[in-house]
Amino acid sequence: MAADSESKLQLVHRHIRQFPDFPKKGILFRDICPILKDPAALTAVIDLFEEHARKNYKQVDLVIGLDARGFLFGPLLAQRLGVGFVLVRKKGKLPGATVSVAYDLEYGTAEAEIQEDAVAPGQKVLLIDDLLATGGTLFAACELMRKQQAEVLGCMVIIELKELNGSDKLKPHSVFSLLQY
Repeated sequence: MAADSESKLQLVHRHIRQFPDFPKKGILFRDICPILKDPAALTAVIDLFEEHARKNYKQVDLVIGLDARGFLFGPLLAQRLGVGFVLVRKKGKLPGATVSVAYDLEYGTAEAEIQEDAVAPGQKVLLIDDLLATGGTLFAACELMRKQQAEVLGCMVIIELKELNGSDKLKPHSVFSLLQY
């Protein structure tokens, strides 16, 4: 990795705060809010995502952002790539006709959805979120893309919690993570 990219990664890493025992005892929460507060750190994140996308994907038609933190980074990346941005939301948050997928959470299930006309068959998409843990939400988004007959080029996250093996759940889709813990 180029020295410039390495310095950007270090900047991003310095702007992630850790909160032990949040939201419950035994969890070490990694907070990305300081990245959003610092223009240089936010720019570094989008630069690194853009660099990866341009290097690895000849054509990207849409960036798909996951509710809710994917909404923070996805539009910025889409703008840089000159493509559109689409929301994947929690069930019941989008108007009009939607397509939904149920997925498992640690304690139950949830549903993710997109507007029915948001993604056309054959479109090449990148999925983006802030964190990959168990992979449930990103897996649901991949399933939504499959239902819409879109081609998932890959998934992009700032943080991947490797010990939870979320990337295994997403195979055969690739996962690009800026930082792994």
